[in-house]
Amino acid sequence: MKTIIATIAATLIAGSAMAAGYCAAGKTLTEGTLTIATGNPAYYPWVLNDAPETAEGFEAAVAYALAAEMGFDAGDVTWTRTSFDQAIQPGPKDFDLNMQQFSITPERDKVVDFSAPYYTAPQAVLTTQAIMSADGTAPTMAFLKGLKWGVVASTTALPVVMQQIQPSQSPLVYDDNANVIAAMQAGQIDAALFDLPSALFTAAVLMDNGAVLGQFDPAAAENPDQFGALMPEGSALKTCVDEALAALSASGALAAIEAEWLQEATGVPLIQ
Repeated sequence: MKTIIATIAATLIAGSAMAAGYCAAGKTLTEGTLTIATGNPAYYPWVLNDAPETAEGFEAAVAYALAAEMGFDAGDVTWTRTSFDQAIQPGPKDFDLNMQQFSITPERDKVVDFSAPYYTAPQAVLTTQAIMSADGTAPTMAFLKGLKWGVVASTTALPVVMQQIQPSQSPLVYDDNANVIAAMQAGQIDAALFDLPSALFTAAVLMDNGAVLGQFDPAAAENPDQFGALMPEGSALKTCVDEALAALSASGALAAIEAEWLQEATGVPLIQ
């Protein structure tokens, strides 16, 4: 009887995998292979040690869970690298999916496709220990208005700073986050907005005097910052990816991955 039950179970599992695999059949760059892109380099907590193939880090773990749900074995996943700006440009892509903390926006959605969200990211205020000490209380909007802000033009930080914080002086605009961090350490700006996990990593690893002042409640945001897997415009794979993400969400697997890799994000105070 045990042998029969085991055989039935194996058949059901194999049938499920075949069904999931069929969803992606003929829809990837290379048949039987799922090509996923990440940043160059890719940072903690999204990818550990710049090695997405280890499945360690939030986005690396989500990528392999997503691939498995779609019927791909771990060995069928191939990684490539792109810059953030390169990926969001229109035109052909050398990947099936790109997971690089891409906020889903209407403007970007005109030239690329996004999956359903796999993470809703709180926006957090990255600053220096000196500014943190100067505040001395729970962070408030009144305090934020008086800071000198830096933003990256191609991210969603600029409208949040201008519309929600409304600083007393115009923010300085930079090409990328590296220049924002350098400007902050040089004392040219006081603060910048990052998604919370990236803010924690930047403060702890990339800055000598970094600190995370506080975070905005994503549930209270009119348009919360949600990350989606980026695909070429008109990708035939989108429906398959969305169905796989829905299954991971329904099973609790997505929440478990978030709890494992982003649990450090708790404990940062909400901005009032």
